[in-house]
Order: sequence, then structure tokens, then C-alpha cells
Amino acid sequence: MAKRRFKGGEIPTASMADIAFLLLIFFLVTTTIDMDKGLGIVLPAEGEELEIKKINILNCLINSQGNILLGGEPIAIKDVNREVRRRLAENDKLIISVKAHEKTKYGDYVAVIDQLKRANATRISIADTD
Repeated sequence: MAKRRFKGGEIPTASMADIAFLLLIFFLVTTTIDMDKGLGIVLPAEGEELEIKKINILNCLINSQGNILLGGEPIAIKDVNREVRRRLAENDKLIISVKAHEKTKYGDYVAVIDQLKRANATRISIADTD
């Protein structure tokens, strides 16, 4: 008997392009992309200005090191929520005016805005850094 040489098996590649295309379409259709939401603040219409009494304004200043002055008093970021809740209980027409130094870290700014949102402050004014 003569020995037969084993010829290696071949993988059929005729439909590989079709399979790759179907997999590509499948992953494109089923993949979700997370969108950055940013800060959820509703801005007033252009040119809309209102005269507000100074007693209804609470200034919140953030310096370049992330230190906060709330109504002229230094305060830690973690205490902003509690203090703003207290002041909102005293004056329900209170508007918080947030002003940050131009070199303030974005994370510090967002942390303050988050604390104001947790305190249920619905009237937040973003002041210019001029």
C-alpha cells in the first residue's frame, strides 16, 4: 500500500467579506454612544433684563484655588448645599449669582453648581468674569 500524503484542509474564504460586512452592520446598529450632558441650565431670552433687589441676591465667588465665598463668608464646597438650603428657607426669592475667576478649575466650578442643584436652587445666575 502506498502512503497517502495528507493535504491540509482549506478554509473557504468566499463568504468572508459578507460575514465581515454583516458583523460591521450589527455592531453599528446595536452600539449606543453616550452623549455628554454638560450643565443643565436654562438661559433667558436675549435682551431680557430684570431689576432685582440686592436682598434677593446671594453672591457665590470661586477663586483660582477653588476657595469659595458665599455671601462674603468663606465656606467649604461640601457645606454649600446646607447653607444655600438654609438661606432659601429664609428667602424663597433668592437668586444665587455664581462668579468664578478665569483660572478656576472646571471641576471646582461644576462641584459648586452641583451643590446648588442639590440644595434645590432653581434660580442660578452665571456672572461674567470681567
